[in-house]
Amino acid sequence: MRTAADRLVARTARAGGIWTVLLAVGALGGAVLELLLPFTIGRTLDGLTSGNAVHNRWTAIAAAVVAGIAACEVLTSWTTGVTGAGAAARLRRGLLGRVLGAGPAITRRHPEGDLATRIGLNAEELGQAPAALVTAAALLIPTVGGLVALAVIDPWLLGALVAGLVAITLVLRGFLRATTVHAAGYQRTQSDIASRLMDALTGIRTIAAAGTTDLETRRILAPLPVLREHGLRLWRANARAGVQAGLTVPLLEVAVLVVGGWRLASGALTLGDLYAAARYAVLGASLSGALGQVGQLARSRAAASRVTEVLAEPVVRHGTRRLPLHGPGTLEFRNVAIGTPDGEGLHGIDFTVPSGGATAVVGRSGAGKSLLAALAGRLLDPDEGIVLLDGVALHELSRSELRRAVGYAFERPVLLGETVTDAVALGLPSHTHAHEDHVRNAARAARADTYLERLPSGYATALADAPMSGGERQRLGIARALAQGERLLVLDDATSSLDTVTEREIGAALTSAADGRTRLLVAHRVATAAEADHVVWLDDGRVRAQAPHSDLWRDHPDYRALFADPTASKGADPTASKGTA
Repeated sequence: MRTAADRLVARTARAGGIWTVLLAVGALGGAVLELLLPFTIGRTLDGLTSGNAVHNRWTAIAAAVVAGIAACEVLTSWTTGVTGAGAAARLRRGLLGRVLGAGPAITRRHPEGDLATRIGLNAEELGQAPAALVTAAALLIPTVGGLVALAVIDPWLLGALVAGLVAITLVLRGFLRATTVHAAGYQRTQSDIASRLMDALTGIRTIAAAGTTDLETRRILAPLPVLREHGLRLWRANARAGVQAGLTVPLLEVAVLVVGGWRLASGALTLGDLYAAARYAVLGASLSGALGQVGQLARSRAAASRVTEVLAEPVVRHGTRRLPLHGPGTLEFRNVAIGTPDGEGLHGIDFTVPSGGATAVVGRSGAGKSLLAALAGRLLDPDEGIVLLDGVALHELSRSELRRAVGYAFERPVLLGETVTDAVALGLPSHTHAHEDHVRNAARAARADTYLERLPSGYATALADAPMSGGERQRLGIARALAQGERLLVLDDATSSLDTVTEREIGAALTSAADGRTRLLVAHRVATAAEADHVVWLDDGRVRAQAPHSDLWRDHPDYRALFADPTASKGADPTASKGTA
């Protein structure tokens, strides 16, 4: 029974189209000509030894066969490269589409470094499968042809070849199994190292400040002994199979020659027949040369298993509904629950974010603040319960309606596009004068306009030519949210890099620019919570209390303690995906 990985390997080979066909023509055509070569040379030798002038015709035919073999080798080499590159490109497009379609939820199951390895290295390894399959299939032609030819020349020769081929087949079968297992382990360990490196790069400033470079280097490279062991096992499997095949093939050829010599002495064979038999024995044993193709196929199968896991990830499905016209932006969580890989998450979340005002979400690190923010705009779907905006479940909204209604700003915003304007206008309709005014108004509200106007080309400055501090980057992230979210603004610690005065200015500007839009703020500073109209206090994944900040401050010592300890509410939330977007 074929596995999902085997089916993906087959689909990858079929998807090559005309290039796979040309590869097959080159490989199979070359194999057929290789099969004809001993016969034509044998006939040439018989003509030369008998003095028959017909050998001139066989000499020309043999020369044509040799030229055809050379042409097929050139075609095979060329199409192998084209087929591999094309297959890898198609796989990467499919993987990227699946990763982006699955949304942030996929990073909860696959770390970023692991995904990069699967899209990069594993897709390339799987892309070599078509060439490996076609080349391995081409090697069967000389083998089958050798069997048939020896049976025609003399049935006695056939028995020796069959015995050797059985041994070679057993060697290849064991090699395929062992290599698939060891290649899978090697690729998993590569992915582990890549994930560790990605984590270190994310926190590289912290590592430099703490002086823990050596410690981090050891942590990243800790799996190297495991990688080395898998690599050694691959080499041992290859060496063992090579030695076994290397011993079997000469013995097979000697056996065929011994039988052929006996039959030549008895007059049953001619000298040309003996030469042809020797050559066909070599061709029949060419199956042993499939070690390279079998090894590549094993690595492709291992890579296909990893690629299949990503392609099996569910894509976020959107509905077709629209929000009611002129809705107030009321956000509701109804008995919402969602788990995380580390066993934490949110449980029994049931509250309403009042429309048109600012609601702050506070809690200790790991309480689920960023997870709640992700649910608010359907960056994640709950495992249980439902999230509604103006009475419509988020999963029932069309993609365009949802993204137009909700704007996000993150702690470490990633700015995408060619220019600063592109970064702020990401997701908006094509450029118009009204569009540019919208971008400028959003930047002005986020207090980013002064910085942008000082750039060499203003709003048209390329992002690569616009160096910016963490605070300036956050302002652009807030501007992007203001430009997009028509009903709901979700700010996930989006002002953490700003000084208190600037944060207060932006808060006042948000109140003015929000124009009745609902705001959900993940807050770590007491000033942010105090400025909000309402506060939701999360504790261990549940709503512990909700009320105005002044009431919570007066009635709950634990609430005051959240802000007394700077590490209590500030920090990387393990339920979040590093707070970037």
